Amino acid sequence: MRTNSQGHSLIFTWLSHNRPFTIRYKVLCWAGTLFLTALFAESTPAASQEPGTTPVLLMNARIVDGTGTPPFVGDLLIEGGHIAEIGEQGSIDVPTTTARINLAGLILAPGFIDIHNHSTGSIFNAPLATSQLAQGITTLVVGADGGSPWPIKDYLSRIDNLEPTVDVATLVGHGTIRATVLGEEFRRTATDTEIASMAMRVEQGMREGAFGLSTGLEYDPGFYSSTGELIALARIAAGYGGFYMSHMRDEEEGLLSAVDEAIRIGREADIPVQISHIKAGNASVWGNAPVVLERIQAANDEGLDVTADQYPYTAWQSGLSIVVRSRQFYNADSVAAGIFAAGGGERLQIIGFDEEPELNGLRLDEIARRKGLSEVETYIWIMKNGGAGLIGHTMNEKDVDTFMASRWVMTASDGGIGSAHPRGAGTFPRVLAHYVRDRGLITLERAVQRATSMPARRLGLTDRGLIRVGARADLVAFNLETITDRSTFAAGTRLPIGVSRVWVHGVEVWANAAPTGARPGRAVRSTNR
Repeated sequence: MRTNSQGHSLIFTWLSHNRPFTIRYKVLCWAGTLFLTALFAESTPAASQEPGTTPVLLMNARIVDGTGTPPFVGDLLIEGGHIAEIGEQGSIDVPTTTARINLAGLILAPGFIDIHNHSTGSIFNAPLATSQLAQGITTLVVGADGGSPWPIKDYLSRIDNLEPTVDVATLVGHGTIRATVLGEEFRRTATDTEIASMAMRVEQGMREGAFGLSTGLEYDPGFYSSTGELIALARIAAGYGGFYMSHMRDEEEGLLSAVDEAIRIGREADIPVQISHIKAGNASVWGNAPVVLERIQAANDEGLDVTADQYPYTAWQSGLSIVVRSRQFYNADSVAAGIFAAGGGERLQIIGFDEEPELNGLRLDEIARRKGLSEVETYIWIMKNGGAGLIGHTMNEKDVDTFMASRWVMTASDGGIGSAHPRGAGTFPRVLAHYVRDRGLITLERAVQRATSMPARRLGLTDRGLIRVGARADLVAFNLETITDRSTFAAGTRLPIGVSRVWVHGVEVWANAAPTGARPGRAVRSTNR
């Protein structure tokens, strides 16, 4: 078993200190990625599933092709793992030996592409990826928020050996690279020599098949990086046809400045920009969604290529330390300002608190009442006792709606296999159920486009994301009348209903509300190497 012992030693040294929870949470994710990919690298792969060994005719489907154009009722022939023919009902002539599946009453769309997924390590524990298939996801992109597997080549090889149900691509993480180069000295601006060393590693990752550079600038170690450092590294990714994906420096009080920085990086590095999980994150910036979108529109009018992704919830998940932007976690005035900006302790749900697990799931104000403390004192007490995770119910439904309706925003979960946040198991069905069927905020064809051709274009993938002749037969059939997300903040992994069938490379991987057991998924590598 090959492992990066030096990287493990560095990461677990950090974890052994009493770091604030957000820092420990992100580093633990990176450590878990390294550990799990190494642990399962030598597991016995599934039996190889050749794509499209039997032609399949999908009949009478309401086809939504991913272009944004209105649906039509017709038939589709899968052959050799690809879409061989599309036609009106009954117009495709096939041999009598061809398998036939009647999809009357169902929508047939390209398989969903989750461009921001955190199944990096968990897929090795759950290669059937049940919670992803149940949503209609056929391609996962991991390595977001600055934390990625490393080396990229080894990780993608392990995915190939694993043979999961879905395809997996990755970005190269700025935080991962920065931690490798700066070690424990990351709380400062990098030198030119260190930036050059980071650039070499970004280039290595891109050559090994990464699709772009990701950052997590609210978290260590990316928090301390200069804009100049990010521009220099983004230029390397641009040279390999990649894009720049950013969890920006701030999604709350500094939201607009953070958007401006992301756009500046795109402009000066000459690279497409993807803003991760776009939001107006707390009460201090509610109502700013139109202003953010005006900046994105202006950037695109200028000739830049700036888009964003979004999960369809009004709550996020991170660490409790994220509430205090100054990082003065034990300063009462700083803590009070952070809680006020979030909209009060009633919006802050504590999770992952090891000191007193019975408090998990409660809001900060309720814990304060139980302890006989103020909310500020309670926050400081939790941070002094190891910190905690946090679900922040701090977003505004109107802002979520505004981003949902924007032409510049696509769908992504920011979750994954085993995610505690309901977005991990419910994102794509929720868009279809809540925003298309129940509220009519966006059209069906627009919702499908957000989940298919938009992320495919951002990744530069021309073989998927559309229903067209010659494209890979990555497909999902679902019932718009019944599709429903069932995951909640109390039961984050509960599977949705309404997705009837899923195909990856022409192989059926989901039917009868369960995986079929077929595992045609592989690693997806950027071709711009």
